[in-house]
Amino acid sequence: MRLTVIGTGYVGLTMGVVAAYLGYDVVCVDKDLRKLQLLNEGRSPIREPGLDAMLSQVRGRMKFSADTPLAVRDADVVMIAVGTPSTANGKADTRYVEDAAREVAEGFAPDRTYVLVVKSTVPIGTYRRVAHVVSRVLEERGVQADIHVASNPEFLREGLALHDALYPERIVVGTESEAALRVMEEFYNPILLQSFAPPACVQPPRERKKPTFLVTDPTSAEMIKYASNAFLATKISFANEIAGLCERVGADVVQVTRGMGLDSRIGPSFLGAGLGWGGSCLPKDTAALIALAAEYGYEMPITEAARNVNAQQRRIAVEKLQEALKVLRGRTIGVLGLAFKPGTDDVRESAALEIIRLLVERGAHVKAHDPVAMDNARAALADLEVDFVNDPYELVRNCDGLVLATDWDLYRELDLAKMASLMRVPVLVDGRNLYNPEEASSAGFTYLCIGRPTVMPKLSVDPAQPGETRGR
Repeated sequence: MRLTVIGTGYVGLTMGVVAAYLGYDVVCVDKDLRKLQLLNEGRSPIREPGLDAMLSQVRGRMKFSADTPLAVRDADVVMIAVGTPSTANGKADTRYVEDAAREVAEGFAPDRTYVLVVKSTVPIGTYRRVAHVVSRVLEERGVQADIHVASNPEFLREGLALHDALYPERIVVGTESEAALRVMEEFYNPILLQSFAPPACVQPPRERKKPTFLVTDPTSAEMIKYASNAFLATKISFANEIAGLCERVGADVVQVTRGMGLDSRIGPSFLGAGLGWGGSCLPKDTAALIALAAEYGYEMPITEAARNVNAQQRRIAVEKLQEALKVLRGRTIGVLGLAFKPGTDDVRESAALEIIRLLVERGAHVKAHDPVAMDNARAALADLEVDFVNDPYELVRNCDGLVLATDWDLYRELDLAKMASLMRVPVLVDGRNLYNPEEASSAGFTYLCIGRPTVMPKLSVDPAQPGETRGR
């Protein structure tokens, strides 16, 4: 089977590499010549664990091109995996999907059969819109070709994209075409049967389970993606809402959510209280779902509340600092972590970046560190004066406060006592509840976290009066 993938972002490149690993001939298309140059050199343009290693393993079955019509001509399956960014009103912008569909249709050869797969996260009705665009282009060209369209939403997590592609819990296909369904079953057969040899660069699950192959109508397939992300976002925001109440009554949200997660009806995933969710999916998809509902005169108060709670979490971190330090203007604040989550260099909708902006607005000087995302953060914060520091210990030197924004494993191993000793005022806002409160206190920190009681240091500096040491 020959596959052409339009778009080499997290979804498109991951699916292309996985298809090549499964033995298919793959062409990946992108308009970004810099990306194509890297890919032709065997290097991934995005940071994703295992991707470079797998790319080098499958190079003989992969090609890269900027010419969409040429790339699709000999394909059996064409997969559209381009971005759908948010517009000003929150709607998903499908112009890139439709542009891709037009270019794909320009390449379809006469009297050939193709399956066109919409892999991008798209609003309801895009399946039919894509089919209409393709039909119109073929009509204008005077070409007769047998085109079958399928909606096949992705459920890939950044940092675990290869794992999720090879070992998915479910594969959803929405189509009105029996021919498309047969081809999609054939395409996914090695994954459905888990008959492939696990690649060395991707850690397999302890138990390899066969995923569910869910066949739906196209509209339901499109809705499943949005509904899934809205639910995950709501689950995180619920944990954060509970965290706020835990702080007021003296409960520990880590213990509370652990107890909740032991209920099989709830489960432990996505109950981590902290600074909230970010990245390229949950913020965009919840906004798109609300915008879609508005088109139909329907309100979604739970999804709206999830977004409001998420925005509030970033402000809470800054307010905790201000309460401890009294005045932020003129203070030096360190921020540990810039990516929206560990395992990626993606800073889109990152809590850290929003916190930095809020700190700068209040007159603080900000120093920042991240093991992989500093270049992307520097570009995203180009309008602000932020010092990017390559070493966490150098970052905290002479700081008046510290915010942990991304729970990288690197930060778990830091010597907290050394960190506190280097700071002018050892105040730590642990935005991911990464540290043990007693250990942070013993290290000398005033320890502020999310949904847990504040812990004062055994030996501390009064935040309101730097330089005055006091014992307890």
